[in-house]
Amino acid sequence: MAPMLEVRDLVKVYDDGTRALDGVSFDVADNEFLAVIGLSGSGKSTLLRCINRLIEPTEGTVVWDGIDVTSASQEDLRRIRRRIGMIFQHFNLVNRSKVITNVLAGRLGYVNPILSLINRFPAEDVAKAYEQLDRVGLADKAHNRADELSGGQQQRVGVARALMQDPKLVLADEPVASLDPVLAHSIMRYLEIINKEEGTAVICSLHHLDLVHRYADRVIALNEGVLVFEGTPEEIDDAKFKEIYGKEAERVG
Repeated sequence: MAPMLEVRDLVKVYDDGTRALDGVSFDVADNEFLAVIGLSGSGKSTLLRCINRLIEPTEGTVVWDGIDVTSASQEDLRRIRRRIGMIFQHFNLVNRSKVITNVLAGRLGYVNPILSLINRFPAEDVAKAYEQLDRVGLADKAHNRADELSGGQQQRVGVARALMQDPKLVLADEPVASLDPVLAHSIMRYLEIINKEEGTAVICSLHHLDLVHRYADRVIALNEGVLVFEGTPEEIDDAKFKEIYGKEAERVG
């Protein structure tokens, strides 16, 4: 059976000449939880954003669910993005809007664009938004402004928004980097539930290896845009660790 996502020879060169990705290839199976690790600046965020073409790749192909994302028209890309949820490090919420409005933004790819401009959504979408907020423990915050919430609560709104898309794939770009360890685990558990209970594939970039060991089925590692490791968390021995993070790096714990 073909993998759900196939990334082949992906290259991204920015206008200033920075080669953020250099020939990256890997597959993701249905229902898989893949962690992407590496130092800051290694290309993790660029990789995730190239998968759904928030950033345009310079070369290479991304095939998702049998569809070539890299050659898709803007109209086709809109349909593709409906089923690829995105969770951002800095939450990416509209701070002055209500929490419920931010969650409903996950349905923008499904509704009439004119109605979406004035925040008019079908009743079933509104009901679904309340359901997802309840699921992440924020039903009582639906009518608060997003900027009234704590960082951990804002990220839970981000998770609820992604779930509104009924995603087949969730891209989580360092979703816990700005949260303390206890909150980090709470967010990771939501991703785990999405993955294990709903069969949604998750690609999640992470800094902390303890989270990788706890939640990921498989890992890829980038170093200066080059894929330097692909395997299970248990296969990251000391030699591999130094190849990923540099010879001066020390493992903690």
